[in-house]
Amino acid sequence: MHRSRLFGLFIDTPAADTPAAAKFWAGAFGTTAQPVPGEEEFIALHDAFPGLAVDVQAVDDAPRYHLDIESDDVAAEAARLLSLGATLVADHGGHQTLRAPGGHLLCVVPIQSDPRLFDAEARSWPA
Repeated sequence: MHRSRLFGLFIDTPAADTPAAAKFWAGAFGTTAQPVPGEEEFIALHDAFPGLAVDVQAVDDAPRYHLDIESDDVAAEAARLLSLGATLVADHGGHQTLRAPGGHLLCVVPIQSDPRLFDAEARSWPA
């Protein structure tokens, strides 16, 4: 058995447009935008939605949105999603990028949230 939960919504934005996008989304959500220390490609929109990370992410690609699902067993969660029809885009060792049917990207990542929040909100999945 493993557990997982939706961790975050990421607003993938071409790098040159990231500051303007972060300012826009912070205003739209009524929050502040702060760079994530040590992860220059991310600008966090603090408390945009309680319990959910919302970041603007600089990418070298077209604008899009992607979700992160956090899990206490990344391999098991990725396998579960692959069995539902996702395809593997990249295995980064500690996390995996998948494409859902319909083309949307998602990442399966290790637990990122406060462990108490994860314990309260994660769903359990059979092995």
